[in-house]
Amino acid sequence: QVQLLESGGGLVQTGDSLRLSCAASGNFRVAWFRQAPGKEREFMAYINTSGRTTLYADSVKGRFTISKDNAKTTIYLQMNSLKPDDTAIYYCAAGAVSTSSTKARDYRYWGQGTQVTVSS
Repeated sequence: QVQLLESGGGLVQTGDSLRLSCAASGNFRVAWFRQAPGKEREFMAYINTSGRTTLYADSVKGRFTISKDNAKTTIYLQMNSLKPDDTAIYYCAAGAVSTSSTKARDYRYWGQGTQVTVSS
């Protein structure tokens, strides 16, 4: 059973940083997505099982960094220079059949999400 649990969200101001964590029940290929009210779930970043391959959405490249801990079971999303447009619920996901998928529909397992709110 794949289990994912996000944490680390909160209320921050424009320009602040935040680090999200995703505690996984094993070592998986994992992606971070976000969903703002009234919008579709949007791909943010991906990391493979070894942690050596990462992929980012253009909108966050250079600001967000995805990484894994040494045990490979906690996946981090370091978010810098946050903007009000980054306000959303952030989810980690696993279980995609295809490698490095950026499509939400490809992921079978999801965490419950963590809210990030960036005030202007």
